[in-house]
Amino acid sequence: MKKLIIFIIIALLAGTIYLFRNNIKEYLISVAIGRNKEVTIGEKNKYYRDYDFQFVQNTDNFTPQSQQDIYNIFYTVINAGKDEFTFFCPKEYENCTKEIQNLANDQTTLSDINNYVHPYNSFSNIETAYDTYGKITITIEKIYSEEDINQINQKVDELSKKLINTNDTEYNNIKRIHDYIIDTTKYDSDRSENNIINYKSDTAYGPLFEGYAICGGYTDLMQLFLEKMNIKSYRVSSDEHVWNAVNYNNTWLNLDLTWDDPVTNDGSNYLDHKFFLIDTKTLLSIEKNEHDFDINHYKELA
Repeated sequence: MKKLIIFIIIALLAGTIYLFRNNIKEYLISVAIGRNKEVTIGEKNKYYRDYDFQFVQNTDNFTPQSQQDIYNIFYTVINAGKDEFTFFCPKEYENCTKEIQNLANDQTTLSDINNYVHPYNSFSNIETAYDTYGKITITIEKIYSEEDINQINQKVDELSKKLINTNDTEYNNIKRIHDYIIDTTKYDSDRSENNIINYKSDTAYGPLFEGYAICGGYTDLMQLFLEKMNIKSYRVSSDEHVWNAVNYNNTWLNLDLTWDDPVTNDGSNYLDHKFFLIDTKTLLSIEKNEHDFDINHYKELA
């Protein structure tokens, strides 16, 4: 009798396990991959920006329900200075993995998201891994090394004492920095035209220490000074170019140091202010081929 009862119990357990096998399998997989754990961003580095933009916003919800949620997660992870981050697609969001795949293959949108973070948190490469269970892992390789950051910060601190006058207007401080960068920097034509790389001209290091920059170098260095002055800004990019968007007097304006430092036929230095804190209508009336950007990704400039 005792053996019969044990047999019946075992049979019932086996039947229950078989009946709910898919649920049990999914639960075990969820435990194994960590889906049931609460996902948080954790510690953010000191270059994290705690304010939002129209295109992307910081989030503490890492269970996406829409494409915008995915954009916000990627932005928050990059903005926080993470090297790697894992989150999960919920079962009810059927297109989640597909939309993440689309973003991972959309270098333009990823670059535009990257433009909203502090230069030191921006990536040179970003990889997105995903599996059939909805586990998403972002791996980020940053542009700036710690050695470069330390050197750049020391130089920017030194120059800020000379260029930023707390008793002067914000406009004059920005103009003084704009003029200093252009006066001490030449456009790196070898790199832009012939892909000859002699300098770190695509980052703030080039104009600061080597005297050469392409648009990325001008823009990053200007943004570092804007950060010093607690002025909100971000980078704007088209297919061919990148420049600064600056929140000046509660209005978003364009600031393009590259085009204010034109290359001359005789090699002489020239300082211009045509692209200094101008609205988008004015910008495009002067030059719109290299400034043809996606207004849906940079809505503040509309």
